[in-house]
Amino acid sequence: MSLPRLFPLFQKILAALSLAAMVAGCTTTAPPDSVLAVPAPPQKYAAIVVDGKTGKQMFEVNSMAQRYPASLTKMMTLYLLFEAMQSGRVSKETQIPVSDHAASQPPTKMRFKRGETIDVDSAIRAIVVKSANDVAVAVGEYLGGSEDQFAAMMTAKARSLGMTSTTFRNASGLPDDSQMTTARDMAVLGMALHSRFPQHFHYFSESDFMFRGRLVRGHNDMLGRVRGVNGIKTGYIRASGFNIVTSYDADGRQLIVVVMGADSARQRNDHVEALIQRSLSPGMDGTKTRLMFAEQQ
Repeated sequence: MSLPRLFPLFQKILAALSLAAMVAGCTTTAPPDSVLAVPAPPQKYAAIVVDGKTGKQMFEVNSMAQRYPASLTKMMTLYLLFEAMQSGRVSKETQIPVSDHAASQPPTKMRFKRGETIDVDSAIRAIVVKSANDVAVAVGEYLGGSEDQFAAMMTAKARSLGMTSTTFRNASGLPDDSQMTTARDMAVLGMALHSRFPQHFHYFSESDFMFRGRLVRGHNDMLGRVRGVNGIKTGYIRASGFNIVTSYDADGRQLIVVVMGADSARQRNDHVEALIQRSLSPGMDGTKTRLMFAEQQ
């Protein structure tokens, strides 16, 4: 079945995003005489805020510029896993084997050994909460036959969703010079996850989970920090800086906020909170924001 039939609202949102990207400049709407501190150097920074109900672009800076996704990549890994669950190919109880290649991935990971398995339900939590690279690769190999084949599936799915500037090379987001995306594409993916898989979106709001008798804690500090924040995913590699896609849903308002390239997780989170507050403020339309980069402070 085509996307327009499945997701008429999502298609309207995607069209609105595309139109906004063509007409938006590097500074956008915000309260009058407002100064926004930017937590990243200009060559890494990118951000976008989108109204999750209407698709209206409420803020953007460098949203079409190429950036490294880091572990935001795992959002697409999970998208394809959710699709497999929806089609009946896998269930929450399906056991996913961990290969040598998967087990050899660098941290962050769950530290599986070759031949061990993890059930799909735990795998989702390990990817969301722990951002486990070994589990993400195991999922990719299970669904794609190999990680390379799975990466090709990820890129194809990105194109079908309207993510026109994204190329995936692995399932985890670990460094690869050819693995690129944009803040705009990550917003599209965040909205697609929310609209296509509302029954699974609760996973993104989990901050810890129990596995084999031990508590595994996450590091998405936006959860519990701002009322209404209910996910989605953080990411970091040295080349990217600190990235995040955040979903806000409260008091009848829905937002998707993407920030990429921050110098620290704390600065990134402060910036996301400021963008949420700004986007919820009345009377922001038609006004300008002055960006204050670190070297200007």
